[in-house]
Amino acid sequence: MLYSFLLFAICFFAARADFEEAQVILDLSTANSTQSAPHWVVYADQYQSGVTGPPAASTIEGYNVFILSFLLTEGAWDKAYEWTTLTADERTAIKSDYAAAGIKLLVSVFGSTDVPTTSGADPNATATTMAAWVIEYGLDGIDVDYEVGIRGTAEEWLISFTTALRASLPKDKYIVTHAPVAPWFTPNSYVGGGYTKINKEVGDLIDWYNIQGSTEYTDCDGLLAASSKTWPETAMFEIANNGVDLSKLVIGKPATASDATNGHMNASMLATCLETAKKSGWAGGAMAWQYPNADASWISTVRSLSWPV
Repeated sequence: MLYSFLLFAICFFAARADFEEAQVILDLSTANSTQSAPHWVVYADQYQSGVTGPPAASTIEGYNVFILSFLLTEGAWDKAYEWTTLTADERTAIKSDYAAAGIKLLVSVFGSTDVPTTSGADPNATATTMAAWVIEYGLDGIDVDYEVGIRGTAEEWLISFTTALRASLPKDKYIVTHAPVAPWFTPNSYVGGGYTKINKEVGDLIDWYNIQGSTEYTDCDGLLAASSKTWPETAMFEIANNGVDLSKLVIGKPATASDATNGHMNASMLATCLETAKKSGWAGGAMAWQYPNADASWISTVRSLSWPV
């Protein structure tokens, strides 16, 4: 009888310890996970010697969102995978460090190598699986970096996917962002409506857009006021004029010329663009691809004329 009682007690307290450990991770990811603009976002996909997962919060001062890349339909890769190799205690310590510094930790899904629509992935099942991963690993939310192309069916797929994500990741506890390239907001150019359609249908479920400005937009006028005839009405204020909430538009740029094929703008010029945009009522923030090229020095320069660090 005494042996049975002791065995029960050991099992009970072991289970309780496991539950409390999981609860700590959950609490860290869901406590006050919404965030007000401006958003200072940086992605990380590149392997960095001596760093597993995200860097120490002290090394990325000036950012308030760090995104691990990528979670694919087949599972976690690169920085997202590195996050899974850490122990629960290590992840909890990192999340505490980030929370104390006011930095949200997200995972980005899909990227340029994943093709969920052409591979026939079910949007609802995929969203449920990916949301469960976010919850299991204690993150603050998810970034949808769909890059296959908008060809008429992707819009409905992304609408269903986003709706299902929000069913598992409620807005008061988790962040959901999208990272479209700016040309996908070109009006009347896509059979399925492009991102204008997606924003109309599920924009209220999306916290903000990390707009990838790596197609053109290499001076302030083209970035903010008037895009080229190749991609008309896709400068930031033009996108807003076509119905997207200006406060949800985060200006994205490759940190260096080597981080993207085109679209690079040096940090000082980008700082001038942000200063101009702020004077016109914008407060979305900036996004960089990718860390460690987009380090604390880079974001400090970018913010220097608008929201100094």
